[in-house]
Amino acid sequence: MLNPFRRGADPQLLVVGMTGVKLGERFAQIGCVHGGRLGAVAAKVGLSGRAVAVVPDEVSGARARKGAAEAGVLVEVETAPPTDLPLENDAFDLVVIDDTGGLLGELPPGARGDTVRETQRILRPGGRLMIIGRGAASGIAGLLGHAPAGPAFDPQPALVAGGFRSVRKLGEREGLVFVEGVKPRGV
Repeated sequence: MLNPFRRGADPQLLVVGMTGVKLGERFAQIGCVHGGRLGAVAAKVGLSGRAVAVVPDEVSGARARKGAAEAGVLVEVETAPPTDLPLENDAFDLVVIDDTGGLLGELPPGARGDTVRETQRILRPGGRLMIIGRGAASGIAGLLGHAPAGPAFDPQPALVAGGFRSVRKLGEREGLVFVEGVKPRGV
């Protein structure tokens, strides 16, 4: 029997699908509001890939480690500000910034620019940056008028100013917004 209130079997399927992560890729996530999301994406890179989480504090680090453990994956967890990533240049195929808790939105504009530059530095030429933010509430929460928590922040202008190409909003669903940019080749 169909139950319209039951979520799908895999609650992270949307995030994994939107990131488009593939087996063997090198993946870094900045921030960790939901360890299950991190674990689900990290699982897709497999043992031939690499998964790293850079988190701003130990609370986020514990969430990241728990999400990785529950997904049964290896994730390197580093604690550092998003404006100074302790990662090597041109090392990642995909960087995801988890802004669902306001990590970027709460930063001053100058620090946002620093964070965008840092993500560009660690991405390989042609690599992708995806920002996952809070969107409008959907379903019953949307009908009841519940607003998403955290500041509203559109990252697209910051990505364009930071030199990313093909910047676009991929979609908005299940209370999440997905924005993507590509690091130009030859940078």
